[in-house]
Amino acid sequence: MPYTAEISRANPTAIVFLVDQSTSMTDPIGDGSATHRKADVVADAINRLLTELSVKCAKEEGVRDYFHVAVIGYGSTVGSAFVGELAGRDLVPLSQVADYPARMEERIKKVPDGAGGLVETHVKFPVWMDPVAHGGTPMNRALRYTAQLVRDWVHRYPGCFPPIVLNLTDGEANDGDPTEGSDEVTSHATADGGVLLFNLHVSDSGGEPTAFPDSEAGLPDAYARQLFAMSSTLPSHMRSYAASQGHAVSEYTRGFVYNADITSVVQFLDIGTRATELR
Repeated sequence: MPYTAEISRANPTAIVFLVDQSTSMTDPIGDGSATHRKADVVADAINRLLTELSVKCAKEEGVRDYFHVAVIGYGSTVGSAFVGELAGRDLVPLSQVADYPARMEERIKKVPDGAGGLVETHVKFPVWMDPVAHGGTPMNRALRYTAQLVRDWVHRYPGCFPPIVLNLTDGEANDGDPTEGSDEVTSHATADGGVLLFNLHVSDSGGEPTAFPDSEAGLPDAYARQLFAMSSTLPSHMRSYAASQGHAVSEYTRGFVYNADITSVVQFLDIGTRATELR
């Protein structure tokens, strides 16, 4: 059965975040009623997920390298979106990600006060990537860049759980048909299955928000349908987790979210990076 390989330090897998950094990412997310910029929401969600992955993989001796992680931005340029010590690097072992956040910000978080209410407290928030919104949407180029990363990875680890690629975008590619790049990405495979490509579309075109659909029915335009078609079918363990989060799933459910709000962005990352057993 595919997508069941154990993930270990000797047989790690790769996670690649593709982040749209075009100018339109300055727009508010969701239906426009929120004041949060898309770029800020995406950066916060990825920084938070990197923290959670580091905690999840932490053992007595330190963070284990079950995953190697890349954050690739595409806007005025295409390349690593890490800042600070990791700037310019692509796939980075998780232990190094944990060791080298660019900085620690102080954020305010509401926590239970023990009497049924909430109280604000200050927490440290590690930052590895900053929100950026400048330039066009060279998604096809970014996908081809990613295809090289996953090609090299499956050559190094031919029996690993296949690399996972999560593409977060708000607009149409302006450098050609992105299907060309996505086909390159998903053409690579390990003995455990093909590389997984999931897409999150934070669109301004309107239409009902849709999460993890099993058909293109109801998607409002050709571009949303194209991103749906580019998205991989969720492996069974991810379907089970999506179902536990309240989503209706079938064997045809794809890793695609349309017209996301803040909650949907976080949930997309959580479900899309859900791994099998770590050893």
